[in-house]
Amino acid sequence: MLRVAPMTGETTWSYLSRLAGRYGMEPAALLPWWTWSGSRPQDEGGPRDDAEVLLSPAGRRLLAQLGGVAEHDLARALPAFNDEPRSGTPDRSGETAGSGRPAGRWKVASAGEHGPVAYGCALCAAARTGQDTVVVRYVAPWQRACARHQRWMLTAGDGHRHHHLDLRAAPEVAAAQRAWPKVARVAAAAGADPGRVFTLAHAVVCAWWEQALQWERERIWPARLHAVAGGDAGPRFWWWRIIARDAVVFPETVTLAGALLDPGMQERIWEDHGAGGLVRPFRPDGAFFRELTARLGRPWLADTGQAPQTGLVLGGPLHAGPLLECMGAFTRIRRGQQHPRGYGLDPWWLRADHRPASGRVQLRALAERATQSAAGRGTGRSGGAVNAGGGALMVRRLFRDRHGRAGVAYTAAPPPPQ
Repeated sequence: MLRVAPMTGETTWSYLSRLAGRYGMEPAALLPWWTWSGSRPQDEGGPRDDAEVLLSPAGRRLLAQLGGVAEHDLARALPAFNDEPRSGTPDRSGETAGSGRPAGRWKVASAGEHGPVAYGCALCAAARTGQDTVVVRYVAPWQRACARHQRWMLTAGDGHRHHHLDLRAAPEVAAAQRAWPKVARVAAAAGADPGRVFTLAHAVVCAWWEQALQWERERIWPARLHAVAGGDAGPRFWWWRIIARDAVVFPETVTLAGALLDPGMQERIWEDHGAGGLVRPFRPDGAFFRELTARLGRPWLADTGQAPQTGLVLGGPLHAGPLLECMGAFTRIRRGQQHPRGYGLDPWWLRADHRPASGRVQLRALAERATQSAAGRGTGRSGGAVNAGGGALMVRRLFRDRHGRAGVAYTAAPPPPQ
């Protein structure tokens, strides 16, 4: 019997797949040892890499025996190992999860309570296991950079099957990950959940990311995007822009989170809003935004002489959405405003429609846009990818996620060939 050690944070399905590989088999060859309810998650490209399995007690014992690892060791390493399949759920043979036989149920890992899943660093996995193998792990979005091998681990299940980005030409991304624990400690000391702080900051920066296509003086993000794409995104620019978004905006996300937690910056918000006197709208040349743009390395965004589409002006790209709601909550708390349910008093509350679209949704919209453009060329009609002014038009796609909430995905359509 071979011993196959689990990787910390690994999905149970990832471990089972590696176990099959050690025995020289495909994962499907081990599946008949369990009785299953549901079907393995699939997408347009085939089986999804972010699949997860929930095993019955007998199923967990069987997995431990096959892997030569004690159950308590597997429970420590595999976050979903002790998650129970719903008792009474029938499998394909009519048996239920509580029948006493090894059983399991399929699900999507990212839909569970353990958070998002990403590919593990293949070089770290090879050093640990001695094999070239794919590992899928539960990992927080602020822990995606492998400092040893300078790689950013991409989200599994987005449909692109691309496992990592090369960070060697963008060291600021790994530096931001090293800076995050200090920001998290500041958040905890202030009584805030670091995860919620990161989520809000990420949503704000992702909104900027979409608006940045209109920033004529923006140089940082384009250079970083090409760097993580191997030096030149080339004709797949829009595809790279989707899958690399979280890595490219990560330094600004950490910077913004730190700024919003800074008491000095909160004092600037208070002063810009009237300091307890007559309420004033936040201005791009206010103390908070001037300091914020300096920390972001883009002081020109505070230039009030710029057009709304290119600068940080009232109603402009950096001055709207979740950032304004966060700033407004700070001022309402400072003014002593009350609400029986706390509405408007939580700086880290994020509306569902402000959450950034996932890579999966954006890639689907990009593929549909390409199909429509191809059909338009075939019929001699315009695919509608470009507006009358000739600029890039954002493709808007309404969708509903697994919770039924409405959201919006934006994918920039490339300009037409000259």
